[in-house]
Amino acid sequence: MSYPRAFNHIGLSVPDVDAAFKWYTDVLGLYPIMEPTEIARDDSAIGIMCDDVFGESWSKFKICHLATADRIGIELFEFPDNQTPENNLEYKKTGIFHFCMTDPDVEGLAEKIVATGGKQRMPVRSYYPGEKPYRMVYCEDPWGNIIEIYSHSYELTYSAGAYQD
Repeated sequence: MSYPRAFNHIGLSVPDVDAAFKWYTDVLGLYPIMEPTEIARDDSAIGIMCDDVFGESWSKFKICHLATADRIGIELFEFPDNQTPENNLEYKKTGIFHFCMTDPDVEGLAEKIVATGGKQRMPVRSYYPGEKPYRMVYCEDPWGNIIEIYSHSYELTYSAGAYQD
């Protein structure tokens, strides 16, 4: 039987997990669950699990855990030799190219992102101009992770048959 499942968390790679932890709590208002912690390769349960995920060539990384108001987790990872891609919006490649936060003050959050080292990638746009107050914008955190911001929930934005005249 198929049924909808709950979204649990997303993992993001950043070059400085301590700075990102502070930015994600201060700017996006995420709840801190676990402060930045270093994980080193060893025979512990987490070490063995990381061998399964990363292979046996990893040595250490830093990680922290945060959560949104609706209890979705955000894991931030700092790996040695972190590499920032030249094009951080490779939407034609398979994989995650953005995540989305909901804030009724889209403009205010975009301004706060820019004021704290992030970037606004486009003007704030309306989904149903003159009809409904649904707005959105694409931004970046200071490390280039793409963050979309919606003014309303995903269900409200799309349930009325988005993009139809």
